[in-house]
Amino acid sequence: MKKPAWVIEKEKARRAANAETLWLFGLHAVEDALRNPARDKQRLVLTRNAADKLAEAVAASGMAPEISDPRKFAAPLDPGAVHQGAALEVRPLDWGPVAEVCAPEGVRGLVVLLDRVSDPHNVGAILRSAEVFGAKAVIATQRHAAPETGALAKTASGALERQPYLRVRNLAEEIAALQAMGYVALGLDGTGALPLAEGIARFPPGPLALVLGAEGPGLRDKTRASCDAILRIPAAGAFGSLNVSNAAAVALYAARMAQG
Repeated sequence: MKKPAWVIEKEKARRAANAETLWLFGLHAVEDALRNPARDKQRLVLTRNAADKLAEAVAASGMAPEISDPRKFAAPLDPGAVHQGAALEVRPLDWGPVAEVCAPEGVRGLVVLLDRVSDPHNVGAILRSAEVFGAKAVIATQRHAAPETGALAKTASGALERQPYLRVRNLAEEIAALQAMGYVALGLDGTGALPLAEGIARFPPGPLALVLGAEGPGLRDKTRASCDAILRIPAAGAFGSLNVSNAAAVALYAARMAQG
């Protein structure tokens, strides 16, 4: 029997609404999202134990949690998700345009751009480092990059609620826009001609944009060509290398020290 048109439209609307939300999970990620007034919160599912641990954050949010049996947890999460008895359905955060979020403050300004970094655990770790070292934003492309997900939020351990994570259409265009705002764009690659600290010192004091590529393929040709310089993190051994989240942490530290 064919479904009535109104039923089909209602199902389409429900699927579209579901596609616009995501589930955060884990005690830290859920607590920070509950305390974030900018986060649009839809549904909260907790075990009795998690509800006790998050009582203050739940009260501050004004939400009424659904208490769920831990053996049949009600939130629609992947079976392997380590939810710790806490899950929160939310809408993605809207931080605003790059030009507004990344506006430099005199010579100070620090931004991270990610070229096809699709592992949510790497991006989550980079968000944590970006928050620690005071980056204005982490910028990634809308395609071929890790979206805002529960796994990313859990790895970020709350940083997703405080550290702007911006998704853009074209990375090379955003690099050019940042350069027009006064940023120097420094690509990180093992083939870079200069070590990181020496390369940063070659430029006058000012805002810095650190550009990192995915492990393996690295920076795309157009991204590389858009950078003002390609630098490397020196290794003591002949075969030493860092994954992208560790490289981002080292680069952020070096950039922040250079800016004072």
